Amino acid sequence: MNRILSDKKAIAIFITPALLFFLCIVMVPIVVSFYYSMLRWDGIGASRWIGLDNYKNMFFNKNSVFPSAALNSFMFAGVSLFIQLPISLLIALVLAYGVKGEGVYRTIFFIPVIISTVVIGQLWMKIYHPDYGLLNVLLRRLNLDSWTRIWLGDRKTVLAATFAPLLWQYIGYHMLLMYGAIKSIPQDIFEAARIDGASRTRTSFFITIPLIKPMLRVSATFALIGSLKIFDLVFVLTNGGPGSASEVPATLIVKTIFMRYQYGYGSAIAVFVVVECLLFTILLQWLFRDKENENRKFAV
Repeated sequence: MNRILSDKKAIAIFITPALLFFLCIVMVPIVVSFYYSMLRWDGIGASRWIGLDNYKNMFFNKNSVFPSAALNSFMFAGVSLFIQLPISLLIALVLAYGVKGEGVYRTIFFIPVIISTVVIGQLWMKIYHPDYGLLNVLLRRLNLDSWTRIWLGDRKTVLAATFAPLLWQYIGYHMLLMYGAIKSIPQDIFEAARIDGASRTRTSFFITIPLIKPMLRVSATFALIGSLKIFDLVFVLTNGGPGSASEVPATLIVKTIFMRYQYGYGSAIAVFVVVECLLFTILLQWLFRDKENENRKFAV
């Protein structure tokens, strides 16, 4: 193995195809988008170099929708990190510790993940329908008519109504990742904890969760990036409405480029999404850093 790793020519041969593919598919479009973001261009006709004006308009133009769209994406990220992941972890712990019908429950929780997001959006639109939707019908049956709403048409409730299907769709995904990580822990560790008199709660907090920290970092990264660039669910449910109450950067990009023909401005928003995903991912890696390993490195 060491001989193979020391052969720099072999390493270059194996890495080059993947590197070229990464450059063509990821890096080149990002660089091109950054160049377009410096232009005033409708995507067809002549373009004009305007420097950072598109970025200034994004943040400082009083008519700009972008600040509220960015704030909405941060709220999606917060809901995913602080509500979705804890629920997923709780379900994973319960299932991994052994319950009757464990495999059935695992499959049921994972089913929403394999359903198309467009289908999920249509399903929840029916649930939220003001006249025959399941939610309002249930509230009326419970004599809570004052609680009924036009859930997707009310600026006060539209974001919360959009959070619910996002949580429902991906709880099973993160649950399965964490469940697999818990199952990979040697059972001897849990048996030793039981012999020492540790309860399941203490075992979860002081043994299980610390040992699956790498998988928690992966789930948190997926949840964060997915929330910051969310598009399809919002587009199907509300298309950013009512007004711009549920607008997110991805839906704003589509409207800006393909409806208003402001290709440069839309590219600037796209660049912002890439940069924020990168920065938040770095922050997340820093928060999940292994302090013990760092201490060992400094000691050496």
